[in-house]
Amino acid sequence: MTRIETDLCILGGGSGGLAIAAGAAQMGAEVVLLEGHKMGGDCLNYGCVPSKALLAEGKRARAGQEVAFKRAKDHVADVIATIEPHDSVERFEGLGVRVIREYGRFISPTEVQAGDTVIAARRFVIATGSGPLVPPIDGIEDVTVHTNETIFELQERPEHLLVIGGGPIGMEMAQAHRRLGCKVTVIEGAKALGKDDPDLAAIVLDKLRGEGIEIIEGAQARQVSQADGRITVHTDQGAVTGSHLLMAVGRKVNVAGLDLDAAGVDWDKSGVKVSDTLRSTSNRRVYAVGDAAGGMQFTHVAGYHAGIVIRSALLGLPAKQTTRHIPWTTYTDPEMAQVGLTEVQARETHGDRLEVAEAEFAGNDRAVAEGKTTGRIKIMVVRGRPVGATIVGPMAGELIAMWAMAIANKLKMSAISNTVLPYPTFSEINKRAAGNYFAPRLFESDTVKRVVRLVQKYLP
Repeated sequence: MTRIETDLCILGGGSGGLAIAAGAAQMGAEVVLLEGHKMGGDCLNYGCVPSKALLAEGKRARAGQEVAFKRAKDHVADVIATIEPHDSVERFEGLGVRVIREYGRFISPTEVQAGDTVIAARRFVIATGSGPLVPPIDGIEDVTVHTNETIFELQERPEHLLVIGGGPIGMEMAQAHRRLGCKVTVIEGAKALGKDDPDLAAIVLDKLRGEGIEIIEGAQARQVSQADGRITVHTDQGAVTGSHLLMAVGRKVNVAGLDLDAAGVDWDKSGVKVSDTLRSTSNRRVYAVGDAAGGMQFTHVAGYHAGIVIRSALLGLPAKQTTRHIPWTTYTDPEMAQVGLTEVQARETHGDRLEVAEAEFAGNDRAVAEGKTTGRIKIMVVRGRPVGATIVGPMAGELIAMWAMAIANKLKMSAISNTVLPYPTFSEINKRAAGNYFAPRLFESDTVKRVVRLVQKYLP
């Protein structure tokens, strides 16, 4: 048995773990990184990267290019291979990180064992991410079930893909496969895209249905069966039969195998119990980041968490997390992006103080020029400051950045309206929404009109 003593031991080589390892090593800390599976974690190998690559191929097919299903999957593999070196063992060893290709588990509050190595560290970071959830539906163990960890390996095009789950992952994969020539049925137990603004989500769902995707809502999957190469999902609204099944109902946090009890770390099925400093509430030597911290499950949140841990664990500076400025995007076509509060949440929180400013993409000249006028922006404003923004339309994931910055830095709506943007660009939709917030104050105010008449009367 080998024993190592180090400053920082990181369990998990996904987005959050790699960001901390790189930063800490370059700042002079001794770092050990444990990863028993693939470097880069879910995002690179099974999530963000392959899904966006497949969506890109779907867009090419939608634009009229001939895209074979196998070629689309080859593109996915090529994209992963291109990015892999950035997350590789070789790169991190070059930065001074000691990488051990084993899973780690705690054997005491101050020690982790990985294979035949025991690591004693001043601080530990749990960055083990999450994996796809396959719920215990009757018959599920007898059926070939795909998740985001296997769907990208399919080389032959599914004739009819059944998707259980109408959230972002389910809807993205539904549209990508439909555009690549598959028949697609989405089965959702409640409301598709139910966590998003219902008015703007309806725009996305109408587009998906218009492309031929069947979306069955309020249909809880009760049983699944497989016979003669066909899979049937039995729901409250009847049965649906297809050739392949994709499970996209959520994710489970990867903390159960870490022996956290041996470390005195409190946890449950949602993750490690942490304070707003991302420190374990029961063992101050231990931090958790990303999905393992039990909050929002996005790659960019793990990166954000990494910065908090670096400031706290390495520099001893106070640092706390907040979620009010965290954006996210559903990469359907049109895209849907959100930051801060939705309209429903803002009304519950702020009541009559809330004002909502909106603008349509149909009024954006760049959108008109490119024939991409489906979409809308909605800004939730309280006392002159944005507290939330929802965008559905072309490049929504890019356009939300301005509002994420505004909310993070507590800017006023005037900061957006005063910004000069190039014409014609999609980004002008942001300024249009800000202008629509101020319009009633300028154009419907009797006081403003009286002032203008006085100025015009007496100004030399």
